[in-house]
Amino acid sequence: MNDFVEQCRREWKRLGVPGPLAEEMAADLASDLEEAEAEGVSAADYLGASASDPRSFAASWASERGIIPAPPSREKGSRQPLALVAFTALAAIAVIVASLLLATGEPKVTLRTLRATPPHLPASPAGPSRSSGVGHQVQASAAAPIEWILLFVAIAALGFSAWLWLRWGRSRPIASPGSHALL
Repeated sequence: MNDFVEQCRREWKRLGVPGPLAEEMAADLASDLEEAEAEGVSAADYLGASASDPRSFAASWASERGIIPAPPSREKGSRQPLALVAFTALAAIAVIVASLLLATGEPKVTLRTLRATPPHLPASPAGPSRSSGVGHQVQASAAAPIEWILLFVAIAALGFSAWLWLRWGRSRPIASPGSHALL
């Protein structure tokens, strides 16, 4: 656990905690960890989730002692998930809508070409007649290119949303019952 104390020392130095205060805190931490170990409590049990993150533990302890400014309030952090939830929901809805539109193929467009008379017959003196013409008909989805673009953009937005969720999950401060035991 001496490594944990050293990592905390480095973090306090990085955060600008004055040397004497950092040494006092390191000595208190080492003493508390030794006492816990003497009582049969492992450092991991004593520190809780903070045992795996000495930097977060050191920053939290220094801010709660008033040595460094407190991190931004949780109120601001709690708003981010609402925006992230809304963004994720809109991206998911866009994927569903684009998929359904592509599956149904709506709206349809019909293109017809008509020739008044076959090219090997002379035209009638009355003018071209559409009813007796030979033609070609093609039916296609009018919005397919737009639907494909929407689908790809929506999938990219869902990927971006997943990345934001992962970053948000890592950036939240870890609050564990053991992290305040030394304060």
